[in-house]
Amino acid sequence: MPLSMYQASIPRFINALNNLSAILDKAQAHVDAKKLDETALTGFRLYPDMFPMARQILIASDTAKGLAARLAGVDIPVYEDTEKTLGELKARIAKTVAFLQTFKPEQIDGTEGKEIVIRRGDKETRYSGMQFLLGHAIPNLYFHITTAYNILRHNGIEIGKRDFLGNP
Repeated sequence: MPLSMYQASIPRFINALNNLSAILDKAQAHVDAKKLDETALTGFRLYPDMFPMARQILIASDTAKGLAARLAGVDIPVYEDTEKTLGELKARIAKTVAFLQTFKPEQIDGTEGKEIVIRRGDKETRYSGMQFLLGHAIPNLYFHITTAYNILRHNGIEIGKRDFLGNP
């Protein structure tokens, strides 16, 4: 049986976001045990020109909800992007997962050739649904989740590959 657009997107994105949420639980336990200021962690960046950890998670959320909405032809929910604490970031992830869980395979399957247009400022990029999923959304989601993971590891959070992969 061939892999469908739905199978390659919605369940995988839900899994990756849930794994990220579990990693944030470990970060919260670390912050609580060490009595640290969690915003020092959520505001941390690996290099001055990179986004901080909180923004990495917001972009992962935006990528997931944007992909699903664009493929299904529904409005992308607008979130405020004000999350600063680990708890707020976990709530953002949960809200995104809840949105993704509303999609049925028939809304996503068959969108391989659908035209997806992304506008950033005055620049417009056109994709087919398959190109958008495989060439933009999947790499973007994992790039930002991996960067958040790396920021946490760099700051001493005891997480590993099994945490990142979770239970696929």
